[in-house]
Amino acid sequence: MNILTFDIEDWYNCDFISGDFDWDKHEVRIYQGVDRILEELEKRSQKGTFFCLGWIAEKHPDVIRSIQKQGHHIGCHSYQHELSFRFDEKTFKVDTLKAKCLIEDVTGEEVNAFRAPGFSITKNNAWALYSLAEMGFKYDCSMFPAPHDYGGMPSYGEGVPKRIDVGDGRIIKEFPISIHQVMGKHIVFSGGGFFRLFPYWLINHWGKHSDYMMTYFHPRDFDVNQPVIETLPAMRRFKSYVGIKGAFTKFQRLLDHYEFYNVEQADEIMNWEIAPIVALKSLK
Repeated sequence: MNILTFDIEDWYNCDFISGDFDWDKHEVRIYQGVDRILEELEKRSQKGTFFCLGWIAEKHPDVIRSIQKQGHHIGCHSYQHELSFRFDEKTFKVDTLKAKCLIEDVTGEEVNAFRAPGFSITKNNAWALYSLAEMGFKYDCSMFPAPHDYGGMPSYGEGVPKRIDVGDGRIIKEFPISIHQVMGKHIVFSGGGFFRLFPYWLINHWGKHSDYMMTYFHPRDFDVNQPVIETLPAMRRFKSYVGIKGAFTKFQRLLDHYEFYNVEQADEIMNWEIAPIVALKSLK
């Protein structure tokens, strides 16, 4: 099963370091970035899940409308791209509900899927999954089932879709990021910096040998003219800008070579009766 997802945020949202949320001062590049992606998907009658910031819905609602117009599944990516483990339970819920409501006000439809910025739901804030269920989310796509820069969730186990029993009779259907081991390091070849770094033949080889591939792309992954944030730490800067020049061509080839589903479509074809059930307490 191959799932196509996008995180809808602008070029400066690779910065998790500065804590600068004064975004109105930045050049706006999100419109052309999203339009370019939508054009490629329309050519192939392909549908994806677009995890959108509440801030985008508030400041640039036409971006959300353009995604909805083409019939894509729209999810929530927090309000202003703060890492989830920087919140406590109360503030996480405030931030997420704000984003959810802003997106729903634009689309007129329920938002039922969530992805944490930076895959930042970890064992230390696994309670966030219960909060998501309380807020009416059916799907989460935040699990990085291995060690990660922002913690990860090694206790999740095998990186495949699972049902998470969060308590009180509530279930979250989890579609985690798919990982691959290279020389003992857990990497994600189907999105982000490693997708941009590795040659397409290698990405295609890994993809063909994967029963489950969760992609995640950002408009900035393909934007060769975006400004560079000079103040990022060296490694973060490398990961943010490596391989941008050839990334869109690789993205087009991936769309041509694989059949993709959005999260709702994947839910419909999943045999959940045989999917593992994980208790929330086992993740902590």
